[in-house]
Amino acid sequence: MRHDHLVTTKQLSRADIETVLDRAAEIDADPAAFADRHAGTLLGLLFFEPSTRTKMSFETAMKRLGGDVVDMGSVESSSIKKGESLADTVRVIEGYVDGIVLRHPRQGSAKMGGEYVDVPLLNAGDGAGHHPTQTLLDLYTIRENAGLDDLTIGVMGDLKYGRTVHSLAHALTNFDASQHFVSPESLKLPRGVRYDLHEEGASVREHTDLEEVLPELDVLYVTRIQRERFPDENEYREIAGEYRVDAETLSAAEDDLPVMHPLPRVDEIAADVDDTDHATYFEQAHNGVPVRMALLDLLVGDSE
Repeated sequence: MRHDHLVTTKQLSRADIETVLDRAAEIDADPAAFADRHAGTLLGLLFFEPSTRTKMSFETAMKRLGGDVVDMGSVESSSIKKGESLADTVRVIEGYVDGIVLRHPRQGSAKMGGEYVDVPLLNAGDGAGHHPTQTLLDLYTIRENAGLDDLTIGVMGDLKYGRTVHSLAHALTNFDASQHFVSPESLKLPRGVRYDLHEEGASVREHTDLEEVLPELDVLYVTRIQRERFPDENEYREIAGEYRVDAETLSAAEDDLPVMHPLPRVDEIAADVDDTDHATYFEQAHNGVPVRMALLDLLVGDSE
């Protein structure tokens, strides 16, 4: 990989993606071989939105590589509350660390932040924009369970605001993948994302009903329908109830169909799926550590 920052999956070629996934597989197979590889490296965590998996897996990844992290902490306890700009914040933190992980509610914030710093900046989610490190662990999970070529994937839920969906859709254009998007009309893929996918030659079909496509799928990727986007609670409940997967739903799927979810889930995947062979979302969350270790190994500090 030859990138200063990781802002969006659009900047990644197939070769870039495979470099990260292959390194992650090496780490998965022999994590001890990478211990202390980046001793003395410091990673700055700047999270302007809540996070469990992304933040903790980045911290775990850096420490498993022998480095350490410094954490800005909550927005309420930082100088952001005094009116400090994002540009000033990242420029200050750059002086302390070898790399920055940034999550921010404003779309485009990672791209803007990267313009002010010379250390690598990794986008951990920018509003409804992109979440490229999540996409890389998603691709790693898909490759381990179904392969990335000759792939038919269904993506269901909030496709309008879901940054994990937008990032994954763009990344999959590097592979021989047929993408089926399942959502209510009000939460379809944004027009700009659909246009970009068609321009990139992607095979894209849109549906409102999972049942019509479920038997064809090699992977099902489910996302949370975001209650906070609905002005009417009753409308949310009606839609959310229709986009829910349980063990009975999956009786129409292939027996080995991996069901993925970036988490957190609410009730879009029923607990009875957890005990089936379909449940892949906890494995997916675990894969955040080796994949983010691979990214840090390739982008931050001196790699051997």
